[in-house]
Amino acid sequence: MMTLAFSHLVNPVQVGPSSDLYVAQPITFQSMLRAQQEAARHAVEVNLLTTQYPEDHAVIPAYFQLTPDLERSVLDIRSFQRPRKLPLIGDIMSRLYHHSSSPYLIYTNVDIGLQPHFYCRVAELLTQTGCDALLINRRRLPASYVSPEELPRIYLDPGKPHPGFDCFVFHRDLYPRMRFAEICVGVPFIGVNLAHNLFAFANKCLLIDDEHLTFHLGEVVMPQHDPEYYWHNRNCFRRIRDEHLWPHFDIRKFPYAELPVGQRYWKWAWNPSLFTFMNFRLTLRSYYLSLQRQVGSGDAR
Repeated sequence: MMTLAFSHLVNPVQVGPSSDLYVAQPITFQSMLRAQQEAARHAVEVNLLTTQYPEDHAVIPAYFQLTPDLERSVLDIRSFQRPRKLPLIGDIMSRLYHHSSSPYLIYTNVDIGLQPHFYCRVAELLTQTGCDALLINRRRLPASYVSPEELPRIYLDPGKPHPGFDCFVFHRDLYPRMRFAEICVGVPFIGVNLAHNLFAFANKCLLIDDEHLTFHLGEVVMPQHDPEYYWHNRNCFRRIRDEHLWPHFDIRKFPYAELPVGQRYWKWAWNPSLFTFMNFRLTLRSYYLSLQRQVGSGDAR
């Protein structure tokens, strides 16, 4: 396996016992440390990074490298009826890119834990497939796990599959082309936007939806969300898609595009992060462009 180096950033937040993150974050942190240690035994370099608000420092373990504190939130962009200090994914990704030098960057939500072999397997996938981007779907585990001491049991729990995107691995050369607008974390469409940036700009983006590499405590697929923030993110994504990503989309690079037609549309329809009608339009565009090339080739003869 070719030696690779990764910089992996998460966005910790100080929360009270009523938040799911109160239990999930310490487990995530410890799982990242164990995966980093396992990677080191296989000569895979991993740098663990965070970005945070000043009030979040107390919850960050010493084995993370802190990038500069975040200086704004979505509340600086517009007003909301129920104010929530949610960071902007663009600010988070900027710190990952500008405060690292690894060829490959990784972003995961702070409630996503890692299997010990995570980084080794990611390095293996990148070298074996020639991909410059990976999307890795998590396994959903019961919320009954409450402590990092339970990680040995967590690792053995196969859990259930999850269709959404929350783990992103990509070559750092892709970052300058990516667009984030004012999308905030903690609300749907953050994963949608990151994934569609990779569909647009990666040479080859591979979806890993059937391996036990990451996990999440809690089995809900679509949690409740605040409609106001949801529509904020959704509108931001639509603007990014229409103004920046659309010309670069090639349906052949989308997940499941290689499947027979019926299976392909079934997979798209059941994935909340993919859009069946948009993909249908892209499929028609691909057929039209292919027909144009065939006609042009015939005229040339």
